[in-house]
Amino acid sequence: MSREDYYGTYLGMDERTCTAALLLKRNGACDPMLHARIIERKATLFRDYTALHRPALFPWVLEFIQRTAGLYRLAIASGGRREHILSALEASATEKAFELIVSADECPVGKPDPAIYEFTLRQLNARLPRPPLLRADECLVIEDSRAGVLAGLTAGMRVLAVATTYPASQLSNAHLVLPNLERITPAELACRLSWLPSHAPQREETTNPA
Repeated sequence: MSREDYYGTYLGMDERTCTAALLLKRNGACDPMLHARIIERKATLFRDYTALHRPALFPWVLEFIQRTAGLYRLAIASGGRREHILSALEASATEKAFELIVSADECPVGKPDPAIYEFTLRQLNARLPRPPLLRADECLVIEDSRAGVLAGLTAGMRVLAVATTYPASQLSNAHLVLPNLERITPAELACRLSWLPSHAPQREETTNPA
């Protein structure tokens, strides 16, 4: 697989969707046993690698979550496995900030399908079932991949794209594109997004740090 193939098609997919797509592209067939073996092998390789090379959070992530926690309900909706998400959060200041974590273990359909965001919204409303319930258009999705942006938009949510993985020009269908969230406050985001109709993106020029 080339770098262009990975970033152009597969980045942002959960491992089940990605593996199935790769097998189908290879010969038009997705053998269930081979599919399962590849996924388990990938999980083992990831587990072994991160045991020695702990994934680092972007330096502005902790500060942004700390500024936001307590003001808004926070959830993670990720195509990664729960064990990988918890490993990344372990012993960080963000570990207790999220009310809900939804992973590929809970949602069998991955991005760019909107299912994981729709499921997360239903779970949030089930936790506090008293009216008024959260609506999709009251939710802000923060994404760094094209698949994730599409999933959030299709779910009817506002989408903020952070250009840490793709250049801003490839994320321009999001409502707002920023280079990162350094020094960005929740009040500033609410102000910048509140007046935008659901179809009107806003882009802030950036260069891809890669």
